[in-house]
Amino acid sequence: MIDRGFSEVDLRLMFEATVAIRPGVAKGRWILETAHDGDAWDVVVEPDEHDLVIVVITAYRVTQ
Repeated sequence: MIDRGFSEVDLRLMFEATVAIRPGVAKGRWILETAHDGDAWDVVVEPDEHDLVIVVITAYRVTQ
């Protein structure tokens, strides 16, 4: 997270700012379309049905 310029708190805020969810490339993963510091970001998540949590795989700034 630090390498990409956001913290756990920022990530939680990105979850709240999600505007769309779409299927990911890998089966069972989802992409949250969100924003951070005025830029568009994608957060790749995977539900863990056993522990009933969402696992964050990666997050990255969307570039055009």
